[in-house]
Amino acid sequence: MKAWHVRVPGAVETRPLVQTEDPVPTPGHAELLLRVRACGVCRTDLHVAEGDLPVHKASVVPGHEVVGEVVAKGAGAGTGFAIGDRAGAAWLRDTCGKCRFCVRGAENLCPRSVYTGWDADGGYADYTTVPAAYALRLPDDYDDAELAPLLCAGIIGFRALRLAEVPPGGRLGIYGFGASAHLAAQVAIADGARVHVMTRGARARELARELGAASAQGSADTPPERLDAAILFAPAGELVPSALAALDGGGTLAVAGIHLTEIPPLDYQRHLFQERRLRSVTANTRADAMEFLRFAARHPLRVSVTRYPRSAADQALADLAADRVNGAAVLV
Repeated sequence: MKAWHVRVPGAVETRPLVQTEDPVPTPGHAELLLRVRACGVCRTDLHVAEGDLPVHKASVVPGHEVVGEVVAKGAGAGTGFAIGDRAGAAWLRDTCGKCRFCVRGAENLCPRSVYTGWDADGGYADYTTVPAAYALRLPDDYDDAELAPLLCAGIIGFRALRLAEVPPGGRLGIYGFGASAHLAAQVAIADGARVHVMTRGARARELARELGAASAQGSADTPPERLDAAILFAPAGELVPSALAALDGGGTLAVAGIHLTEIPPLDYQRHLFQERRLRSVTANTRADAMEFLRFAARHPLRVSVTRYPRSAADQALADLAADRVNGAAVLV
């Protein structure tokens, strides 16, 4: 099979991805083997490729928004999926199931958690494996390319939205408007929120308005009204003070990225007083994933997708880095 590997992490301009011919993997005892039908290109893949995240597996195959067809099963994979089923492999690949976090339902904080496309080879390939217990059932009314971004961008945006604690009918600010944000905005609007988008790209602002945002302006601009909650999707720490300053009393800013540039000094009175809160979003639980996918089945989402052939994974990653993708990039 063909697969893309991060040979040596480095700036995307140096083309850190290399395509090779690899043997088709054999599923482990409790794993499924998936023939990859589509794989999203996530900003976390960019952080893995460029070395913003430390190397966990040398020469890893990135990709953790995998839509695949089950073509083989390990002896212990159970009966949840049959050969020929469509299944999803997402960022969270495995947890210990025994630590204090796992037993209280916070498996996203498990210190022994492992991740697709970082600790184990992912979906920038013709085939990949996934533990059956972490494979996801997918809603029917989306094609493969539309489903792929739901498996990280959608799930993380959904968790970030819940952690931001937007009150009923509240005012939500979204900073950055890529794959995750354009899905989270639709969920928030469906829940009755008024959404204001701050993002640097003119095309992204246009998409935000098309999807029902009440306003869309530059990334450092002040929204037209005080916010009850905000989510920072852009990996730009310099936007944290602006987002906090835009919050009304008691508001929460949720930072949704796995990597963030340095946050400038905060002024207590301007940025945090009046019980404003700053919190991070760390991965997701399987419960988050299942809840979001049930929502997506009930409330059809418009998934803005730019499709690339799997042979152009390096170009897709470069386009994502340069903000040339409006919505989500997907390998098909």
